[in-house]
Amino acid sequence: MKIGIIGLGLIGGSLGLSLKNEKLISCVSGLDLNKEHEQKALELGLVHEILTLDEMKKKCDMIFLAIPVEAIIKIVKDLEDIDENTTIIDLGSTKEKIIEAVPEKIRQNFIPAHPMAGTEYSGPQAAFPGLFKDAVVIICDFKESSEKHVKRCVELFSHIGMKIVFMSAKEHDHRTSVISHLPHVISFSLASSVLKKENKKDIIALGGTSFKDMIRIAKSSPVMWSDIFKQNKDNLINAIDMFKKELEDCEILVKNEKWDELKDWMSEARKIREIL
Repeated sequence: MKIGIIGLGLIGGSLGLSLKNEKLISCVSGLDLNKEHEQKALELGLVHEILTLDEMKKKCDMIFLAIPVEAIIKIVKDLEDIDENTTIIDLGSTKEKIIEAVPEKIRQNFIPAHPMAGTEYSGPQAAFPGLFKDAVVIICDFKESSEKHVKRCVELFSHIGMKIVFMSAKEHDHRTSVISHLPHVISFSLASSVLKKENKKDIIALGGTSFKDMIRIAKSSPVMWSDIFKQNKDNLINAIDMFKKELEDCEILVKNEKWDELKDWMSEARKIREIL
């Protein structure tokens, strides 16, 4: 098969590296609005070639959309004339708004997918071949897609070592708001509050492992994450409210010196280790 990847950052670039080693794939083509990213992707060997969108639509059997979620909504309209045999897979972190934007004519071609993989780094230079190995990929509302395209998608994700989970777009957006999007809110908030309170020297001197772990994902792309927050606004607000309630409970226990109750509260939270 011939693969096209639109967006040559961490996700798209890592996908290119993974697919280039697969016997199923004869060619991996790339496209990015940033021409420097295209050049870098070629230099790093993330793709075999750079194509225009029109060239990609004619040549490729599968096209991956590895771009910010607002950009996915815009570009799906330009894919309306795609051949019925071409599979389109979006890799965005939200699903309901994207699916609503897909033209009815190509909905059967379209696979809404979300690889639960990534780092805090961005751009082609952040790409590496093992990003998707043993990672979960969520496929949403697959019954609205053609069985042929679903099977092709599942086969390809399986070949690069991903674990596949199926769920509705509504369920996906709710769950990821808590498990993926809320941690980014917390990390950005913590980084912002520390920057306003502490000077640079103290942050460098006293920023230990726990602090660095907590603010690591605050280095993520503001463009990508503001788009995600915008598309999943309602679910995210509910998740923030849930977190604020827990934070307030902790504050009350500390204020009132309820140390035994505080330990019990921490012990309950610590059970997350057993799950993970």
